[in-house]
Amino acid sequence: MSSILRKLQGGNLEVFKFGTYVLFPIGWMYYFGTNLDDRFTVTGFWPTAEQSHKIPLERDEIDREIARMRRVDAVKLERRKAREASEAQALAQGQTETMSSQE
Repeated sequence: MSSILRKLQGGNLEVFKFGTYVLFPIGWMYYFGTNLDDRFTVTGFWPTAEQSHKIPLERDEIDREIARMRRVDAVKLERRKAREASEAQALAQGQTETMSSQE
């Protein structure tokens, strides 16, 4: 060990340090930059082609998609109105119960 340390004096030490400073980042980038698909993959993270949306390109497909979106919006609106009506009814019933209990 001491023979290695004696050789690493003066200019040899500077060459060793320079080599370390240059090769360490290159080695780090090589390790993390190669074979990324196998090293850092999470299975099922990205949707497959079947799971992702298909953009309609034809006029008929666009019309069908717009009609489907409007149907979905109409169903959501009906559900929201029904929920708001039931909440309003429950609130009114709660107020009438508190009024009758105060009397």
